[in-house]
Amino acid sequence: MIVDNALYHQGRRVPLGTGDDQSLGHARVPCDPGDFQWIGIHDPSPDELQLIADTFDLHPLAVEDAGDSHQRPKLEHYGDTLFLVLKTLWYVDEEDAVETGEINMFVGKDFVVTVRHGQGIDLADSRRDLEARAKVLEHGPMGVMYAVCDRVVDEYERVGAELQEDVDEVEESVFSLARTDDSTRIYILKREIAEVRRAVMPLREPMRKFSTPNDTNGAPDVAIITPETATYFRDVADHLQRVSEVIDSLDILLSTAFDGHLARISVQQSEDMRKISAGAALVVVPTLIAGIYGMNFDHMPELHWTYGYPFAIVLMIGVAGALLALFKKSGWL
Repeated sequence: MIVDNALYHQGRRVPLGTGDDQSLGHARVPCDPGDFQWIGIHDPSPDELQLIADTFDLHPLAVEDAGDSHQRPKLEHYGDTLFLVLKTLWYVDEEDAVETGEINMFVGKDFVVTVRHGQGIDLADSRRDLEARAKVLEHGPMGVMYAVCDRVVDEYERVGAELQEDVDEVEESVFSLARTDDSTRIYILKREIAEVRRAVMPLREPMRKFSTPNDTNGAPDVAIITPETATYFRDVADHLQRVSEVIDSLDILLSTAFDGHLARISVQQSEDMRKISAGAALVVVPTLIAGIYGMNFDHMPELHWTYGYPFAIVLMIGVAGALLALFKKSGWL
């Protein structure tokens, strides 16, 4: 359904009604030069989306993609309309999980249609931020695209910061003196980082096109964007690059932590075997002495000696004690 619908006339918001207040089939309003209309839709039904598509003359292939909430980030041109797909991210710390949503944007000369899937970013904050920044609002529909992209990438940075804290915890646990089993958490975090990468990496190319000049006049790679608007997108591209670098470094750190975890397990197993071997030696030597004196031969040294039994006991205790001291001195126990 429509969650917000407004006309931006001379830098001022003119509400147009939402939900049942307005027929979806007549949602478009005439715009003066420099004005534009922004319609926000959340989890629309196929019929609702088709009515919006008919009203704004949206390309069927783009409409089909907007109805599917499992698209990868991308930018496509359909005549005078841009179609941008963004993945939204938020972090659930209790589960070490990155949840995803999706925003599809149709941007024309005098309209913006945002189709949001999932429980991710609420674009109402982006609207309020845009309405409070007159200079950005002057850029029209592309100002809206910038505001949405900026909000989405800001959330990427927050997710990256949350992942950084969890990776630090894993590193501290792996290299602590306590015995811990961190392999499961490392795998979960690497999987969530892969989820973030699927949202961040494909978006770099659209941001590059929005922000990079491609001709002698300094115009950006997308014709609808002016050089002045491209300045804003360069800031978004810079933040996106920063997130990309953070995600790459976290992935490397987790791989290193996992290698360290495996190495610690190997060392711990070696220490365990060393202790077991030392403990076995403490038992084997007295058993050997007891076994020798347990043989029933008539001609054995000290067999009929009065102090033979105490001597054997003292010998076993003495040898075991000497071995224990030797093992402790060498670090085996």
